[in-house]
Amino acid sequence: MLAKKTSKNQITLPKKIAERFPGVEYFDLRIEGDNILLAPAKIVPAGPTLQRVREKIKHLGIKERDVSEAVRWARSKRM
Repeated sequence: MLAKKTSKNQITLPKKIAERFPGVEYFDLRIEGDNILLAPAKIVPAGPTLQRVREKIKHLGIKERDVSEAVRWARSKRM
């Protein structure tokens, strides 16, 4: 089966291929040798993950000042 790349670098999946992935909106792409591989991507909402991060920060007792100091340290020139 062929798929043509457009002038805007877009490729449309042939209908027979797309039908095998109902409900899939996003695909993860990777290159293996001279091949492009597509795999259905599972998109996870950031909400629950972000909430877990915030809970961990609170549990560890990290304050806004600590973050500011860490950013300042990371941006400073170190030898």
